Amino acid sequence: MTTTVRGTTPPKGEPGTPAAPRELGGSASEGTSEAAAEAMTGLDMVLVDGARGPLRRLVPPVRTAARFGATLARRPDAVARRAGALAQDLARIAVGRSDIEASPKDKRFADPAWTGNPLLHRAMQAHIAAARVAVGLVDDAELDWQDDERIRFSLTNLVDALAPSNVPPLNPLMWKAVVDTGGRNVIQGLRRMLTDVTSPPRVPSMVEPDAFAVGEDLAVTPGAVVLRTPVLELIQYRPTTEQVHAVPLVMVPPTINKYYIADLARGRSIVEHYVAAGQQVFMVSWRNPSAEHADWGLDDYGQAVLDAMDAAQEITGSDRVALQAFCSGGIITAMLLAHLAATADLGRVASASFAVTVLDWARAGTVSALMDENAVREAVEKSRKQGYLDGAMLAEVFAWLRPNDLVWNYWVNNYLQGKPPPAFDILYWNADTTRMTAGLHRDFIDVAVRNSLTEPGAAGMLGSPVDMAAVDVDTYVTAGVADHLCPWQSCYRTTQLLGGRSRFVLSTSGHIASLVNPPGNPKATFQVAPETPADPERWLASAEKVRGSWWPDYTAWLAERSGAEVPAPQALGSAAHPPIDDAPGSYVHES
Repeated sequence: MTTTVRGTTPPKGEPGTPAAPRELGGSASEGTSEAAAEAMTGLDMVLVDGARGPLRRLVPPVRTAARFGATLARRPDAVARRAGALAQDLARIAVGRSDIEASPKDKRFADPAWTGNPLLHRAMQAHIAAARVAVGLVDDAELDWQDDERIRFSLTNLVDALAPSNVPPLNPLMWKAVVDTGGRNVIQGLRRMLTDVTSPPRVPSMVEPDAFAVGEDLAVTPGAVVLRTPVLELIQYRPTTEQVHAVPLVMVPPTINKYYIADLARGRSIVEHYVAAGQQVFMVSWRNPSAEHADWGLDDYGQAVLDAMDAAQEITGSDRVALQAFCSGGIITAMLLAHLAATADLGRVASASFAVTVLDWARAGTVSALMDENAVREAVEKSRKQGYLDGAMLAEVFAWLRPNDLVWNYWVNNYLQGKPPPAFDILYWNADTTRMTAGLHRDFIDVAVRNSLTEPGAAGMLGSPVDMAAVDVDTYVTAGVADHLCPWQSCYRTTQLLGGRSRFVLSTSGHIASLVNPPGNPKATFQVAPETPADPERWLASAEKVRGSWWPDYTAWLAERSGAEVPAPQALGSAAHPPIDDAPGSYVHES
């Protein structure tokens, strides 16, 4: 069996709902690469101190631990009941009469030896029994939502670390590899471990560094760089249809990692799909900043998006643009739209789309709960001293958010079995980390901690007060049903902040896999409803499940707002913006 940890329920009248249930000491996902991809990115993680190191992050704050201990001390009957249940379980396990079993989805214990070998079977059962008691004690404590999330997060990491599948002498896969390789797996595993621990992010590698090549296997949609500034390159993609929509689409990717999450391998590229649907697509490719760019903040990135819009309009001759932004790029874009509204220039935006973007951080899941004053203060000070927040440090933090999928799975594969990790394009993209300027890191933290986008005028962009309600363009908002970094309910609240008509789409999978969701996937579905009421659960109750990818739904929605069809341009760029370089450009190669 597996043990489910449930989030606390918000008070009545409070918008939003807690994140989806999570497992403590539970299963690694059926498709580990897909599960790993779901946990890879999200602006919220920047708000947890990437400089504190994973060991400190695994320990809850002293006050939280004290409240947890004090609450249990006042409930000795509950503690005794849990201890008694564990003693009974262990006794039944010892004599071979326990019916405790791992979930069929738990791939850590998929090998037949975990059920066929009496010693291994008992070790597995004891681990599951102990995990169940740990969960029960947290339930009994009935902590407030933030302390509850912190304690569960720490316990999850502890329980996962102590799983018998992680112990070399107990893992049957290691011994089978010893027999199959004549012991070479041990030497290969040690070599891999030494390589990983001597350089950030100091977790098992999820993909080989030469598994893919940007511009050869990934980011291969034909196009050209038509604008280069100190902050970004703007790529215009070559049309593949005879007719294109007059209004260009400018895509704004996250500021964490590189833009080609939207242009992965052929058949899995969002850009490729949009171009094939007759869109004129422009992509922002952010520069990988260094310490000399420390002062770049939200205003600098907002201005960069404005520069990209200007160039796309000049090249296409359109008086309007459509925008699509992902994750942290969505926050910059939303604030820029508020600036355009304040300066009476919002009419140049035909539509906007926000994918896995949180603008309202009230109870935005585990990461929100993990924030505290010390973490915020240390984060700002660390990045100020360095001039940036290191992407490798963030990758380490991401991994420990999902240890079964992102740490221990690769511990077994890479170190115990001595095997290379499988090649997976999203994980390669994730390993291709970037830095975040100290100024942008500071500004993002300030916006999130104060939750200032929910209060008109509490934040600013390019000298204008930010009022989300003034952004009255049509918007298309997407989220992933299993996204634990940006819970779908938090993404849904974007529809309530903005002033225009919104279409909300809830995709399958999690943070990244909900985006990289091409047509043709037989398991893909999405949910959509005709209205967006204030309560996300009301929306869910009325939503219709549609088979397939949301990509065609979005391109159909976008086409209605992208003007008439016109002949596709024969050449890229213009006299004012001539092609500078072939796609994917130079900034994407900066390390």
